[in-house]
This record gives sequence, structure tokens and C-alpha cells, in this order.
Amino acid sequence: MIVRSLIAAIFVAIAAPAAAHGPGETVSPNFEHAIPNIPGKSLIAVVVDYPPGAASSPHTHAKSAFIYGYVVSGAIESQVNDGPRQVYRAGESFYEPPGASHLVSRNASATEPAKLLAVFVVDTGDKALTSPLN
Repeated sequence: MIVRSLIAAIFVAIAAPAAAHGPGETVSPNFEHAIPNIPGKSLIAVVVDYPPGAASSPHTHAKSAFIYGYVVSGAIESQVNDGPRQVYRAGESFYEPPGASHLVSRNASATEPAKLLAVFVVDTGDKALTSPLN
């Protein structure tokens, strides 16, 4: 659910002030700006709030997207490509290289909420930033 929500959120977040995706998950746009010294690239950030136990379906991002994830609060379990599943706690971060598959993304706690800041460096023309894996 977290991954699916993150994918949907990034796709929708560019135009929506805040949106709910899945049961109780909220994604809010945080920042979007062209990078002036890297022509054709933009920086897009969204904040994803996960209720206890929330999870996303596996997904991919735009082929140009380099993603930096920073856990603001709580704990998030993540798996990118064939890498190990890892739990990241508040203050820790991870990244997804361009073309990666985000196979697991979920709140690691069944009782506490979690918050993630996802920052994308992406080709400016890439507006469909996430796609479900099917």
C-alpha cells in the first residue's frame, strides 16, 4: 500500500494540494522546481504520511527518476530491486536509482504512524512519476 500510494501520490501530488491514497494514507506535495544549473532536470518532493500498518503495492518510477527517501518519523520497511528488505527509522534515508523497482514500502509499525519525505530528481517532462508493477 505504501509503495502504491507513493506512486499514485507522486503522480497526483504535482497538481493536488493533498490527497488520500488507500486507507488513511496521505500524500502532500512539498516542492517542485526546475534545477537551473542542470537543464532539463527538476526536483520534486512529496511527504507521505502512513497510518499504522499501511503498505503500498510494488511500483516503479519514471525511468529518469533518482529518488532519495528520508524517514521523518516512525519506521518504514523498504526493498528496492533485488536488495534486502530493510527497516529505516526516523533520521535514516535510502535511495532508488533510475529504473528501479520498489518492491516493498510499508509502515514497519502496526501501532505507530510513519512519515516519509520522497525527493525526486527527474527529467522535467516526466509527469507520470509512478506506475504499478503488474
